[in-house]
Amino acid sequence: MILQSLTRYYEIMAKDGKLPKPGYSPSNVSFALNLSPAGEIISILPLTMTENRGKKTVELPQVKVVPEHVTRSVGISPYFMCDNSSYILGMDRKGTPKRSLECFNASRELHIKILKGVHSPAAEAVLAFFSTWEPQKAALNEAYSEHKEALDAGGNMVFTVDGCGFAQDDPLIKKAWEAYKASNAQKIKMQCLVTGKKEPVAILHPKIKGVNGAQSSGANLVSFNSTAYESYGKEKSQGLNSPVSEYAAFAYGTALNSLLSDREHRINIGGMTIVYWAESPKAVYKSIFGAAINPQDENQNKLLDSVMKKIEKGEPAADDVDMKTPFYILGLSPNAARLSVRFFLKGTFGSFLENIKKHYDDLNIDRSPQDFPYITLYRLLLETVNPNSKDKTASPLMSGEVMRSILLNIPYPESLQSAVLLRIRAEQDNGDKHIKKITRGRAAILKAYLLRKKNNQKYKEVLSVSLNEESDNRAYVLGRLFAALEKTQRDASPDINSTIKDRYFTSACATPRNVFPSLFKLYENHIGKIRKSSGGTGTAIYDDKLVCALLGKLDVDKDPFPSNLLLNEQSIFVLGYYHQVQKFFTPKVKKTNI
Repeated sequence: MILQSLTRYYEIMAKDGKLPKPGYSPSNVSFALNLSPAGEIISILPLTMTENRGKKTVELPQVKVVPEHVTRSVGISPYFMCDNSSYILGMDRKGTPKRSLECFNASRELHIKILKGVHSPAAEAVLAFFSTWEPQKAALNEAYSEHKEALDAGGNMVFTVDGCGFAQDDPLIKKAWEAYKASNAQKIKMQCLVTGKKEPVAILHPKIKGVNGAQSSGANLVSFNSTAYESYGKEKSQGLNSPVSEYAAFAYGTALNSLLSDREHRINIGGMTIVYWAESPKAVYKSIFGAAINPQDENQNKLLDSVMKKIEKGEPAADDVDMKTPFYILGLSPNAARLSVRFFLKGTFGSFLENIKKHYDDLNIDRSPQDFPYITLYRLLLETVNPNSKDKTASPLMSGEVMRSILLNIPYPESLQSAVLLRIRAEQDNGDKHIKKITRGRAAILKAYLLRKKNNQKYKEVLSVSLNEESDNRAYVLGRLFAALEKTQRDASPDINSTIKDRYFTSACATPRNVFPSLFKLYENHIGKIRKSSGGTGTAIYDDKLVCALLGKLDVDKDPFPSNLLLNEQSIFVLGYYHQVQKFFTPKVKKTNI
């Protein structure tokens, strides 16, 4: 299903001219070897471009479509018309001069084989170069010496003749290359598992580059390197164990590498890389989805807000978007030299956006006017990570499950609730480091988790956006009561650095019976201090009235202060606390008589 979907995407994009045809592939190119018609090196032209990435300016190679770069093993295997300096110039970059010379000789043999008899200025210049260039005398070439340091750093190079166009684009050279590819196609034909056609089988599948944490040279999505994964009679036969045609292997590899190379249209979450695509050549689908699931800047925030409002009204996300367009989402993780598929989801573009909208609705909770209304995926997962840790990556397993929950509108994993409660227990407020024990994000996660949990009717009344003052849910009332007791302490000592929350919250949340009696002793001292302070009578009356009202909601006959609260009850306790604190900061609306 994955390979079929990627192959279909390749065909859509290739038809639109956005992906190369079979036999060609995009490659990073850093230099152009400028040749004279006689094959002499006139100059070496840098092809890198500068790009701003945050506060840094980096040099990046240009991406050009060149004759296909197939998977290269440890052996010597030259590429046609585009390769590194070891193959093109015979440069010794790694202290292995013998191997570098062997690489150059292999490249010369390949180019002579393909270009022999091709009569075009570009082909004849390249042939002349390979016939006359001597790697041992490279230092005598002025152009080579000028760029030696940059060439030593690596990077691919292509050919140009007198600076007029690139040799790989010459029509006769392309024709010669395609004839060579056809003559060297795999002779073994089997029914392709992707296309269903009987075609030459790909023995080695393409390397996939761009997955976060995987090898920079690329990793395999499909490979066989152990007898445990091979069929009888197909030992050491690689792709013959699961026949995929050369065309399909090229198509899915080109499509997936193209998706992964687009930094704006992929997501790295919890050690997992997520790519997504629509059965359409329009980039707007990927742009909208990326902004919807995890906006990265102000423009994407605005796009997210616009899309969610349109979804709420039942309108298309954009004018040029068909909400019924098939849409695919693939989660990949590195596994040594291979890739693991974390999940693969298929649906319509509209259904995924609707599920994302439901996710944001479930997370919706009281917030300050300055806060962005939507808690993004990155911010959500960050709530489960130790803020003092250098590695801010959430659990990969949990991240994948959370993503599935969002996109399929199913219950969130239990690990999400556990992770949030763990952070609440472990952390203390720290104004200098901007660390808070109870955050909007954590309260929202616990609310959303319980909303989607089965059999949640007994506490659904408290899973609201804002405070439910009518609820007598025990855990919820206890959370509110703790917030009220903390307010009284702050009113008594406005300049206090730490409150009862720092010392008692975790215990009060888990074992109320052990803690609340001590809290009420402190409360009596705090309320007494407020009454004695100048102008504190009104505050004392308000605080005492609130505490008494909350105590009145606890049924004395039904264990008002239980010995322990279960995880779901602890979540409700946190929610009650958060709602009550937000209520304290909500401005009162003045009533006017008309």
